[in-house]
Amino acid sequence: MIASRSLSRLASPLAVVALTAFLGACSTLDSINPFSGGGTTQKVEGERISVLAQQVTISVDPALADVPVQLPQPYLNPEWPQPGGYAAHAMYHLEVGPELKVMWTANAGVGDGSDTRLVASPVVSADSIYVLDTEAHVNAFDLQGKRRWSVSLRPEDEDSPTGFFGGVAFDEGRVYVSTGYGEVFALNAGDGSTIWKRGIGIPFRSAPTVNGGRVFAITQDNQLFALATEGGEVLWNHVGISESAGFLGAASPAVAGEAVVVPFSSGEIFALRVENGRVVWSDTLTRGGSTTPIDALNDIRGQVVIDRGAVFAASHSGRIVGIELRTGSRLWDRSIGSTQTPWAGGDYIYVLADDNELLCLTRNEGRVRWVTPLPRFQDEDTSSDNITWSGPVLAGDRLLLASNTGIMTAVSPYTGEVLGSIELPGKTVITPVVANGTVYVLTSNGTLVALR
Repeated sequence: MIASRSLSRLASPLAVVALTAFLGACSTLDSINPFSGGGTTQKVEGERISVLAQQVTISVDPALADVPVQLPQPYLNPEWPQPGGYAAHAMYHLEVGPELKVMWTANAGVGDGSDTRLVASPVVSADSIYVLDTEAHVNAFDLQGKRRWSVSLRPEDEDSPTGFFGGVAFDEGRVYVSTGYGEVFALNAGDGSTIWKRGIGIPFRSAPTVNGGRVFAITQDNQLFALATEGGEVLWNHVGISESAGFLGAASPAVAGEAVVVPFSSGEIFALRVENGRVVWSDTLTRGGSTTPIDALNDIRGQVVIDRGAVFAASHSGRIVGIELRTGSRLWDRSIGSTQTPWAGGDYIYVLADDNELLCLTRNEGRVRWVTPLPRFQDEDTSSDNITWSGPVLAGDRLLLASNTGIMTAVSPYTGEVLGSIELPGKTVITPVVANGTVYVLTSNGTLVALR
């Protein structure tokens, strides 16, 4: 266990499910996947990147050892309106204070249950925080943690526990919600009243992305629907390859300019025209040589990031790529598996590999600048009680990651040094979000935590 101490400022991974059966005790990639047989893992010393699913070792690039990491100055983002931040999911370097302390907590609804998991990320507008709980309740809070309103989006006479799928997004005074019951809602952000509702009939997999008068949402069977923000009319849809198994929690589409980039649980990525859904290019983030059923899962669970004409994405099966947005040509790829979102920070990409190793890669070539192993087990001696980390988020000259052990850790983005950690009021498998200098964490028991 990491010692609890302040997250001081430096100057200069999840549940696999067959969609037909939800799992019980959910905590880590290994301990909750349906194919795991337990057992122990031998710990091998040395500076390298050991990718769990594929047993690939990648060395830190020696030519970069003396190259200083330089980042843009932190900026104060007033909102985190959608999962991943803004619609393109590129947030760069956010501003938070030199030390983080818990300012308040609030009951944000129903958390994990016997067959449900809290996986929808909170979103933040200029004056409110919005949360979707595991029973399809949307809860709104002001910035001091006081509840403003709560509405239930669960259909009448619906007994299925699938309502915890989907998520929320905020745009121009409205809260858009996709649910595991196959519906999309536009709610008035002020009081939660329904402006419109659109039934698709297929459970939604992740939170919607809203941009340019359109709502983009992905279904469990890998379809992308584009709906009009006014009225909810279906403008077009795109059908990917259906995949019967994937991870709890899923990526939302990324939008920049005239392109929407959509990741599917099959490992496919499509760049489509926002206007009509026409395919511009496609790619597949899969690798051969899988040795177990879990290795073969190609799910892209972390957000796809669009940054200055490039797309960055990672799949669990062992591929992280940089792709040119305009043409679809690969700029680089690395044989590393991840279920987390690559974080674009200046000339570097930060990503957490499936074996809990945090990597700093060069943005243009994908070369490894540094690697920091984070704890994998609560009991390192017996290799038991696996730890799942979520993140990173680059804020205040440090990378923040939260864990299913109730710890948030800070790592230097410059050197990879672990700077410290603090205890949270509960465990989480949701990446922290940052808005207006405040870090928000949603714990698995439904507690919303604000840190400044």
